[in-house]
Amino acid sequence: MKILLAVDGSKFSDAAAQVLASRFRKEDAQVLVLQVVEPLVFSTPPQMSPGYAPEMAARLQEQLKQAKDYTARAAETLRAAGFKADSRVVENEVRTAILDIAAEWSADLVVLGSHGQKGLRRFLLGSVAEFVARHARSSVLVVRLP
Repeated sequence: MKILLAVDGSKFSDAAAQVLASRFRKEDAQVLVLQVVEPLVFSTPPQMSPGYAPEMAARLQEQLKQAKDYTARAAETLRAAGFKADSRVVENEVRTAILDIAAEWSADLVVLGSHGQKGLRRFLLGSVAEFVARHARSSVLVVRLP
């Protein structure tokens, strides 16, 4: 079984990884730990804000480094538990990247944590978990914190 574990470095991702490790047979599972880092969007052209573009580029590089470190640790933890696991970090829009990589990798299952946002915050930010659950070709397991 090919399982895509979509993470973001949060306690919700940690919970999803714990559920995956406790509920699936490691002998049968191949896991891809995926973190998507959204590209930075400039509200004004970089040339209109001297110093802004290099600062934002440095921030993006730091986010990518943190994502690589987190996904590598998560994959190593799963390997130590007996799973076959790899990690991958991509820079893209989160919701569509999860769907695209799940399809490209032919994932049987996508596992991800839910931040449990409600009301205006959910309306404004959207729900990655809900979007993935509605549009994925494979089954989706959304993990909530107890």
